[in-house]
Amino acid sequence: MSGLTPNSPRPIDIKLHQSSRLLEIKFDNGTECMLSCEFLRVYSPSAEVRGHGVGQEVLQVGKEDVNITAIQPVGNYAVKLVFSDDHDTGLYSWDYLYELARDYEALWLEYLGKLSAAGIKRKAQV
Repeated sequence: MSGLTPNSPRPIDIKLHQSSRLLEIKFDNGTECMLSCEFLRVYSPSAEVRGHGVGQEVLQVGKEDVNITAIQPVGNYAVKLVFSDDHDTGLYSWDYLYELARDYEALWLEYLGKLSAAGIKRKAQV
């Protein structure tokens, strides 16, 4: 499940900034990122979000104010993020977190495009 190889970047530091709703991750290859709780929630690796196959993904809406309430380690390969909307079924492997960090801009634009195509406007951030 983890998809880790001996060369996979692994987080060496994960810090939650609850007031700004950002998760700061530093990897052992020098990569650092700040991922919003909203971004992590809409890209949850759970079946609830991804579905059980191609084309079964569920567009997540109204997650602008979601926060992370807990970060639980899962073995040596993942963390479980618990969100303020009670979503807690996604396991974020180190590889998946690294993919999200590496591809953040493209993934965020893809999400905004899907919202736009569905005629959904994001709530303004305060």
